[in-house]
Amino acid sequence: MSFEAALKEFEAIVARLEQGEVELEDSIALYERGQALKAHCEEKLKAAEGRLEKIVLGVAGPALGGKMETA
Repeated sequence: MSFEAALKEFEAIVARLEQGEVELEDSIALYERGQALKAHCEEKLKAAEGRLEKIVLGVAGPALGGKMETA
C-alpha cells in the first residue's frame, strides 16, 4: 500500500472516530486499523528518509571526507 493511500485511509478513520457515532466494537477495530496504518506510514517515511540520506551523503560525502565535525 502506498504512503498516500495509507494516509488517506488513516485520515478517514480519524474522522469517523472523532464524530463519536461509531459503536464500541467498531471503534476498537478502527483504532487497531489506524495503529497499523500509522506504523505503515512511519515505516514508509523512515525508508524514504534513508533513501534521501544516501542521496545527500553520496553527493556531499566525498567533499566532507565522510566525517562530520562537532564544535
